[in-house]
Amino acid sequence: MKKNVPRHKNKTQPHCCPCGESTSTGGDALTRRTFLKGLGTTALGGMALSGLSWSSLALNEADEPGFKRTPLRVKPILVYSTPKRRHQTSWRSWGAIQTQRDADEEVARIQGELKRLRAEAEFPIDFFPLARVRGTKDLSTIRDLSTAHVILIYPAGGWMDVFHELEKAGKDMIFFCRHKSGPVYLWYEIISPRYLRQHTDTLAVKGVDDDDVVVDSQEEILWRLRALYGLRNTLGTRILAVGGPGAWSQPKGVVPQLVKDIWKYDIRTISYEELGKLIKAARSDQKAVIKARQQAASYVKSSGTILETKSQFVENAFLLDQIFRALMKKADCRAITINSCMGTIMPIAETSACLTLSTLNDAGYQAFCESDFVVIPSGVLLGNISGKPVFLNDPTYPHKGIITLAHCTAPRKMDGKKREPARILTHFESDYGAAPKVEMSKGQVVTNIVPDFASKQWVGLLGEIVDAPFLPICRSQIDIRYACDDQALAKRMPGFHWMTCYGDYSREVGYALKRVNIKWDFLG
Repeated sequence: MKKNVPRHKNKTQPHCCPCGESTSTGGDALTRRTFLKGLGTTALGGMALSGLSWSSLALNEADEPGFKRTPLRVKPILVYSTPKRRHQTSWRSWGAIQTQRDADEEVARIQGELKRLRAEAEFPIDFFPLARVRGTKDLSTIRDLSTAHVILIYPAGGWMDVFHELEKAGKDMIFFCRHKSGPVYLWYEIISPRYLRQHTDTLAVKGVDDDDVVVDSQEEILWRLRALYGLRNTLGTRILAVGGPGAWSQPKGVVPQLVKDIWKYDIRTISYEELGKLIKAARSDQKAVIKARQQAASYVKSSGTILETKSQFVENAFLLDQIFRALMKKADCRAITINSCMGTIMPIAETSACLTLSTLNDAGYQAFCESDFVVIPSGVLLGNISGKPVFLNDPTYPHKGIITLAHCTAPRKMDGKKREPARILTHFESDYGAAPKVEMSKGQVVTNIVPDFASKQWVGLLGEIVDAPFLPICRSQIDIRYACDDQALAKRMPGFHWMTCYGDYSREVGYALKRVNIKWDFLG
């Protein structure tokens, strides 16, 4: 059992990364007093939450995430021709769909495939009724095209004018061509030279390229739709930034503005002064205190959980959990991040925020420490694509095919379903509060995103968890094995923080990033 430690009196504190310093002021030393006095939340972010009372928040506190995921709306369109025989001349193009009967049979085939795709998708998706198009005149009869997010085109036949008209809708487009999965399509032959390259040697269609073409495989359609679903639910994210938005060791305001410009984020803020008042009021609310105590007791008794810090720290973490849920509901968002989480919040909450962020992630929210908007968009995107919690972490130096990733705020439901075993310890650098050491599964494949400070190129890396050591560093730690060259990784690692998720979502991330003009440097 760890002993309580006194509050820090010095202005700078030991830390693994400069989150004891202001990430929004370019690294100047920061104390709680100067933070509360000097930071204006309205200047740091969007609308500031203020004048709140715990009594009003508690009445509406959400037990489950107060949000609905936006389904991906997909408009499938079959393009075909029904040519008529002409004597002694070419009268038909390649392809097995030449008659109306052929087209009717293909419609039934496509409808069956879409039904199966919807059943297999682990994310919400709405397939609009399949449209039949033989020429540009038919496009004017499609009433639901404007409300679709994606156009899924089945180019069995037809000519270029139809597809140029569809481009004008400004939607994401996926082309599905048949080779052996059914009647062979004309566009299995001509989609590259005639359409994508426009009779040249280079890509010539804006917004569509070879990555948008699928042949035969339904799984290839599904992962692209998964990527676009994740992107659709990431753009315009509303997030609550406690203490205002920041960015690891970057000049004030630059990265949050990039996030607003590229990802269209709506960053709501609340000051630590306001948060302190809410925590004080919540501590006086017997119902809230009893609930936190009961939640803490249930948590530490749950399977695979070992308590190695004071129970009071855990109870305070669950009281903070209640407050954060209520604040997110008030802000109408499902995402939250905390600035100066390695110092400022501890004397206010009388615990660290580590366990709270872990429990929020396990409950389906997206909760991040350090208010580092360099990496937060990658976490929101990866979480929306995968449907799983993600692990924001500090990387080390790659060597012998291994790199250690660690932080104190890891979720336990890394697969989105069951809790991994965990020891509940203190936050490492402060030796205070409650932080989980999550024993992540050895042999698990993980996707890693390494964002750059400039939001121009993200590095991607697959890895396999080979160990969950217990070094004197941040509590949740994994050694991952990767396949690329050590020096290649070391030389191409941008930024600082990484984002990690169970499973391989490298294709989806790269596919989504193209649409926000961020390059995907995938190292394999």
